[in-house]
Amino acid sequence: MKSVAQLVGNVLEVSEVVVAVKAVKAKRHRSVLFGDAVRPLTKEEIDVLNSQGNYAQDWTQVLVSKEFNIHRIFNCNFFGTCVLGNYTDHEIAVAPGVKLPSGLYQSTIINAEIGNDALVMNVGYLANYVVHDEAIVVNVQSLCAEKGISFGNGAELPIAIESGGREVLTYADITIAVAERVATSRSDKAFLDAYADFVKQYVEAVTCNKGIVQRRAMVRNSATVCNTFIGAGAEIDNATRVSNCTILSNEDEKTRITDGAYVVNSLLQWGSDVTSMAIVDTSVLTEHSHVARHGKVTQSIIGPNSGIAEGEVTASLVGPFVGFHHQALLIAAFWPEGKGNVGYGANVGSNHTSKAPDQEIWCGEGTFFGLGTNIKFPSDFTKAPYSIIATAVNALPQRIEFPFSLINSPGAAYPGISPAFDEIMPGWVLSDNIFMIKRNEGKYMKRNKARRSTFVFEVFRPDIVDLMVEGRARLQNVKQKKDLYTSRDIKGLGKNYLLEANRVSGIDAYTFYIQYYALLGLKKRVAELLSQSGKAGVAQLLSTPSEDARWEHERKILQRELPSNDVAANLQLLVTMQEKIAKDVQISKEKDDKRGTRIIADYAEAHAPASEDSFVKETWEVTEELKKEVERMVAQLAA
Repeated sequence: MKSVAQLVGNVLEVSEVVVAVKAVKAKRHRSVLFGDAVRPLTKEEIDVLNSQGNYAQDWTQVLVSKEFNIHRIFNCNFFGTCVLGNYTDHEIAVAPGVKLPSGLYQSTIINAEIGNDALVMNVGYLANYVVHDEAIVVNVQSLCAEKGISFGNGAELPIAIESGGREVLTYADITIAVAERVATSRSDKAFLDAYADFVKQYVEAVTCNKGIVQRRAMVRNSATVCNTFIGAGAEIDNATRVSNCTILSNEDEKTRITDGAYVVNSLLQWGSDVTSMAIVDTSVLTEHSHVARHGKVTQSIIGPNSGIAEGEVTASLVGPFVGFHHQALLIAAFWPEGKGNVGYGANVGSNHTSKAPDQEIWCGEGTFFGLGTNIKFPSDFTKAPYSIIATAVNALPQRIEFPFSLINSPGAAYPGISPAFDEIMPGWVLSDNIFMIKRNEGKYMKRNKARRSTFVFEVFRPDIVDLMVEGRARLQNVKQKKDLYTSRDIKGLGKNYLLEANRVSGIDAYTFYIQYYALLGLKKRVAELLSQSGKAGVAQLLSTPSEDARWEHERKILQRELPSNDVAANLQLLVTMQEKIAKDVQISKEKDDKRGTRIIADYAEAHAPASEDSFVKETWEVTEELKKEVERMVAQLAA
């Protein structure tokens, strides 16, 4: 297990907000922006400024850069100590098709510094801020900061348990991995103390008496922006309110708060986006996440590449690549692995027992909550990754331990089975919806924009394969075959029943993909050996232990599942399995075609057939390439 120092690295030295605040807090020079290269105004300059409609409470408190241009300042009021840069003919785009020269116009400036070629126009109050070069502050009622602000850092979020118990202290550069570790280390008091001490140091490092607008950031058409660090290139446009926040940004990964958004007490990382009247309150948006269309996020951490639109997320840790694009509810969820979906009308929020809102759900990687589902707490799906909770299912509090399962409403009433129980089909996603799994692998890789987070896109990997092996063993080792099973018969079924036919199909599905995973490992290992030393080392490959942990895991599965040491035969079996997967992907998509044409008269005219689907075609291309690779390997082995 990593220590706090290993988890957070050198963030206290390199964090953008820490570095920027350090420059502001340094007292070595007369100006933050220009050092000692500033001077007081001359009498002639003061006369010109007065003639241009400007006023100062005390002109001697207004300092300017050595290259100061007096002719770009009109109708402004100055109070306290102000430092002004050089404003040239440089034009700045302030709206589509609109460019204005840099300078200060119709604004009140209080104890502030404004850098070279910045544009400040129609600002009611710009107070206690350092505005860097080429930044834009236009049509803003108030951009102000108080003393001793920490820009929203150090807030304690009640992750997974709304009433507290898994609290996570936040800082602007926090990652999902750090939040996950903190939330799940409740018994490790030394770790939690060390983490609290680190956050305390971070908060002290970013606490400042000035707000900061970094280079080429924009604050436009917004009422109130206060106590906020605004990173380079960030855009605040037509926001309702932005208060007590850190906005990490750069010109390649602009963070945006626009179109009626309300963001308070929150930390936004690079490339994140809050728009169309969304609310973000006391939360963290990690890199390239977004909240839109009236979406509401409170006391939560949203992972990279995840999006919340229209729905509500409260007291949750939501991992990467979670789709949440409709009116739905997610409360008290611990979901660091992400890669799932919350459908319209899903109520994943039964955390209140009428005694206290202290219940939680652990969602598990790739969980798909269907339309109108009602998920009661506590629930744990972490050992059932890539499972689907079907439309309108009412799920009881439970722990499910079968990956790739379908949880569906009961198809019939059975004697001795509670009518509240649903039906579970272990491995159904593998046997009947492999299209979803294979497509998601590629989709997440293509859609990833995060630069600082690393992800495992591979679904069939050792930890998930081990869950399949364990689940299959429980399905196989029933004491007595029956028409129907519950958790009294098979551990891990949760509050669901299992039919005998689905037990058998689950075993078959798990077996196929367990073997497929191991055979893919064999192909990779053989390719490496053939390229390095020829076929000499291949003959004993399956019977020789390896120090490579991944290959050793795959090798042991092959020994157990396919005891033949015939490498060529096993590779040819892989081709057969890959062809079956390609067919299953197409068949899975063709189900939509068949159902659609039965129901919608012109379905075929409006929908491309499965054979023309881009992902189906891509799967067949991958299959053909694998087939050719195996043919070359087998030929080399036979030579």
